[in-house]
Amino acid sequence: MKRILVTGGAGFIGSHLCENLLNEGNEVISLDNYFTGDKSNIVDFVQNPYFEAVRHDITHPYFAEVDEIYNLACPASPVHYQHNPIKTIKTSVMGAINLLGLAKRIDAKIMQASTSEVYGDPLVHPQKESYWGNVNPIGTRSCYDEGKRCAESLFFNYNRQNSVKVKVIRIFNTYGPRMDPNDGRVVSNFIVQALKNEPITIFGDGKQTRSFQYIDDLIVGMKRMMGTDNSVIGPVNMGNPHEFSMLELADMIIEITNSKSKLTFKPLPDDDPIQRQPDISKAKELLNNWEPKTNVKTGLKKTVAYFDNLLSKERL
Repeated sequence: MKRILVTGGAGFIGSHLCENLLNEGNEVISLDNYFTGDKSNIVDFVQNPYFEAVRHDITHPYFAEVDEIYNLACPASPVHYQHNPIKTIKTSVMGAINLLGLAKRIDAKIMQASTSEVYGDPLVHPQKESYWGNVNPIGTRSCYDEGKRCAESLFFNYNRQNSVKVKVIRIFNTYGPRMDPNDGRVVSNFIVQALKNEPITIFGDGKQTRSFQYIDDLIVGMKRMMGTDNSVIGPVNMGNPHEFSMLELADMIIEITNSKSKLTFKPLPDDDPIQRQPDISKAKELLNNWEPKTNVKTGLKKTVAYFDNLLSKERL
């Protein structure tokens, strides 16, 4: 049994990670300030004697004796991270400093859940970890993009200067049950609009692409990365190398939901990437041939079922 700290443990990805770690017999502490996390995501674990839910903001120091730390704490959708951009930067930067300090003191492994947003609107396609990115440092998305880039720098420097055992992954678009229906992400937006037979909102011409991985595949990759020896630091891309245009995604969701929704088009937001596709050759090499196994349609059907159940409860 390991004692594991998951910051952002009540969030979409964090709650799935907590559940998986508990099922393996570990002791898990979920740390969350519930800005975007939701207690309903972890309510089923509360009775587990090896699970502890703590309300805490990682911009303030936290102390615990643990073996591993997964840092997932940060709003991850434009709607949420642009709501309070200064808070977003502080969460990424000050949060990283506090958790790296903790890892240094207790000699714990620590993983940073970074993001494909560090590549910005990429000029290289697909994106390899060696690509430095094309990010607008003063744009409306910079609070998230640059906060995550700075956090990566902190992780590498704590490793070089203080020999902290760090891991850095870059997560590409991920979807699945427990996504927030109001977080503004494309998958949740399209599914909710389709289930309500409302117009599906396409930004730009809909030809921009994203790569979508199902949550279960990401959790496998994260755990494999944490299990590597101290020579493996990263960054390592984690995502689905098969890209889809927004128009293709909308058509797929309309088909799965049997929706009567039509498409409506709005202007593309500032600095919205035109292409986003990971090169995962490094993950395959370092993580026992890891790659997403879940077919997009299969994953979308599971996600649609979750949202359909959620909306049914709202209608009661």
